[in-house]
Amino acid sequence: MSGEVTLTGTLTCISEDEAVRVRASLPDHIALTRAEQGCISFDVSPTDNPIVWTVSERFEDAASFEAHQTRTASSDWATQTKGIARAYKIDGM
Repeated sequence: MSGEVTLTGTLTCISEDEAVRVRASLPDHIALTRAEQGCISFDVSPTDNPIVWTVSERFEDAASFEAHQTRTASSDWATQTKGIARAYKIDGM
């Protein structure tokens, strides 16, 4: 499949402990993702609620989005944020 893939949604913690892990892991996760081939944009931004973030991702195509998913599955980000609720909408797949 070709064409841009976008992901939008939220990451919602249930405790300050989860939020601390997100804050600690997020800078490296953002930097690594933005450096990936095919990443157009990648933003994870805090909201007015200190345990909720908005997520917005754009990748050139399905292959680059899938490569991102594969890389992150075994990353420190995945380990630190395992079990944290995500509500995402993916378009272009």
